[in-house]
Amino acid sequence: MSWKKISSRTIYENDWMQVREDQVVNPGGGHNLYGHVHFKNRAVAVLVLDEQNNTWLVGQSRYTLGEYSWELPMGGASLDESPLDAAKRELLEETGIRADNWEELMCLHTSNSITDEAGIVYVATRLSFGEPSLEETEDISLRKLPFEAAVQLVLDGEITDAISAAALLKVFASKQQFGRHDVA
Repeated sequence: MSWKKISSRTIYENDWMQVREDQVVNPGGGHNLYGHVHFKNRAVAVLVLDEQNNTWLVGQSRYTLGEYSWELPMGGASLDESPLDAAKRELLEETGIRADNWEELMCLHTSNSITDEAGIVYVATRLSFGEPSLEETEDISLRKLPFEAAVQLVLDGEITDAISAAALLKVFASKQQFGRHDVA
């Protein structure tokens, strides 16, 4: 037996998300209340790699965590916007970087026990540089470092953002498995 929704009510809603409380029958036949966070957009992130195998991270204070976070450049893509177009926009806004080559790396679910949010990650190469154009809510620091140093930050627990960690480790594993020293 799979999950069965009996009823649902919206607890909270804004332009970006909806929080519902669902009455469900679980796979074992029991009745439960289940919280469901529905996002009205997708997350997009960009793993930037230059010819010398450097990458760029953005650092910013994350209100929900109450701490500073180093992560890949990322943002939201409305459901009617191309995820690739949104990734290009976010990379340019946050870093001032443009890329001529884009490759989709992965799609993942950020916390599938409570949310339906999907994240799409791209690898961007063949770069050109300009100035960032930050939004009012962004106070971003930019950090260029060797790709392997960024992977080490994940292993050391300094990068805890799920999308960033998954993307960096996937590219690292791909390079190790296939002996590649170019992109993912």
